[in-house]
Formats: sequence, C-alpha cells, structure tokens
Amino acid sequence: MSEIGGSAQIFDRGYRRYDGPRTGVRGALRSLVIHSSRSVLGMGRPARSKAIPVLTIVFAYLPAIAFIGMAAVLPENLRAEGILPTYASYYGYVIAAIYLFASFLAPQILCTDRRTGLLGVYLASPLSRPLYLVGKALTALLLLLTVTLGPPLLMLLAFSLESAGPDGFVDWITVLFHIVVSSIVMGVLFTALALGISAATDRSMVASAAIALLLPGSAVITDLLVYEANFSPLLHVANLSNLPRELIFRIHGEGGSEASLWPPSEVATIWLWTAWLVIVLTSLSFLWVQYRRLLVRR
Repeated sequence: MSEIGGSAQIFDRGYRRYDGPRTGVRGALRSLVIHSSRSVLGMGRPARSKAIPVLTIVFAYLPAIAFIGMAAVLPENLRAEGILPTYASYYGYVIAAIYLFASFLAPQILCTDRRTGLLGVYLASPLSRPLYLVGKALTALLLLLTVTLGPPLLMLLAFSLESAGPDGFVDWITVLFHIVVSSIVMGVLFTALALGISAATDRSMVASAAIALLLPGSAVITDLLVYEANFSPLLHVANLSNLPRELIFRIHGEGGSEASLWPPSEVATIWLWTAWLVIVLTSLSFLWVQYRRLLVRR
C-alpha cells in the first residue's frame, strides 16, 4: 500500500479555456450534414447497413452505363433514330430507384434523432430548430441529387466524348442547365414530401412504408379518376410520382413528345409548377409545425 500511495501524483491544473477553432453555427450545421450523411449511408457501421443505399445508387446508374456503352458501339445513323433515351426520358428507367432512396433516407435522417433522443443533443448546440431542419433538408437533397443529377450528368459527359452529345458549346451549356434544374426540381419535391411524412412519426419503418405507398399510390388513384371515371385531366397534377417527371419534359422542351406523360393541351405547364410549389410548401410547413411544437429534452 505504501508503494502504491507513494507513486500517486495529483496535478491541479484548474480551469483551462478551450483554445481550438470556434466554428459556431456554420460549423455545427456542417457537422450535422456530415454526420447525417454518414449515418444514412451506413459509414462506420456493419455492411448490412450500407446495402440499401449503395444498391439503390448503383441501380440508378446502371441504365446510364448501359446507354453509354450503346452509344459507343452504335453507328451514328442508329443514334439519330431515337434508340438512345433523351436526358428527360432517362428518369423513367430509374424512377423506382429514386422512390426507394427517398423512402429510405428521409426517415433515417429525421426519425432516428427523435427516437434516440439525439435531437436534444443537437439543439443543445448552436443549432436552432429552423437551422436543424435546414441541415436535415440539405442532407436529404444532396443525397437525392446523387441519383437525380449524377446519372444524366454522366450521360451528358460520356455522350459528348463519343460525339453523341449536343452540337456546339451553347447547346451543351443549355442541356447542362436543363439537367441541373430538372434534377433539383425532382430532388426538392421528393425531399419535401419524404421529410413531411417522416415528421409525423418517430418510427423509420412506418415512415418508409408510407412514402413508398404514397408515391405510386397517387399515380394509380389519379389515373383511375382521369381515365376510368372521366374526371378532369387537371387531376394529373396530384400524381406525386409523375408530376416531377412531366415537369422535366417541359424543362427540356419535350412536352407533347411521344415520351411525355401528359399533353400540354390537357395540363398546362403553369398548373404543373403551381402543383409542385403547393406540394413543396405544404410538406415543409407541416414539417415545421411538427417540430415547432415538439417537446425536446436537452
């Protein structure tokens, strides 16, 4: 005992001020986005946690890779016959992957924090509730852009290298602009919808099931009402899955084409944009109302 007691030492250093970098609100917001992204993608967790996000992203890129390979081997006359899809019609090949990704990531981003009590830890930082929601929405949008922006952008670059892309610099920039705007339009709509639904429950599985059923379910119901019950074609704007797709056709100037979903004579472009704005604002408003009155223990 004497030897043990004799070797003990006490260091009285007193209060020491933190002298590291102070990033403030911006740093807290950046950390929130990074941590949320890592959590959704399963980084630092077992392989099974990475399966759904990784496979979904891979499925979104597979058709683009296949079309790039076709462009490399097809003669120029066959390329001009419409065998290769347009940048707007590409989303028809990967819309299921986008559904799956949206229904998976938003509940993981929001519901987990409420269920585990981590929300209180975040709000004990310089983050306020609005900034917390901004960080979560930004995380969801950035992750969704990997499947809405990445594949058509990859096609544009590859087609250009294979002389199958737009002619001239001005056309190339125009197509690039349309691709970026289109991907943001789809990403914002699905982000707002998914976050709004996820705000209603703290159970990730319940929120995922609701999102996965709502998107294709709205398409089935509106199609039945318009085509079978002869309701006004304007009801198409309630088709949550095809609304952003048709907007993308209009953005690319392909409204009324064979690939387009609804003719402009039946559903004017202004109604599409109005419905998009109403859905986004309604979903985000519901999200804010839910979190404004949410009791959080810090």
